[in-house]
Amino acid sequence: MQDLTEKIRTWAIMRGLDDADPNKQMLKLMEEVGELSAAIARNNEWETTDAIGDIFVVLTILSMQLGFSLEGCVDSAYQEIKDRKGKMVNGVFVKEADLE
Repeated sequence: MQDLTEKIRTWAIMRGLDDADPNKQMLKLMEEVGELSAAIARNNEWETTDAIGDIFVVLTILSMQLGFSLEGCVDSAYQEIKDRKGKMVNGVFVKEADLE
């Protein structure tokens, strides 16, 4: 995964995306999330896989534009959830604090 992420970063740098407007990249992210939603709604496995990959690429570039490392962002999120308790409610995990 690290190798692929580095290839994405290199690809983005070669195209000047690393210095581009992060607001535009955020719009691209929302476009890709919409495509993922549509693919899941249509139960289209190929489009779902493609959209998830596209979202990873866009997030990698967005993190570069904002001066963050994607790995650091994911680690921060994991540190926040790793000990979280909760339960499934109608197929959605709800954290314990939101159950009260």
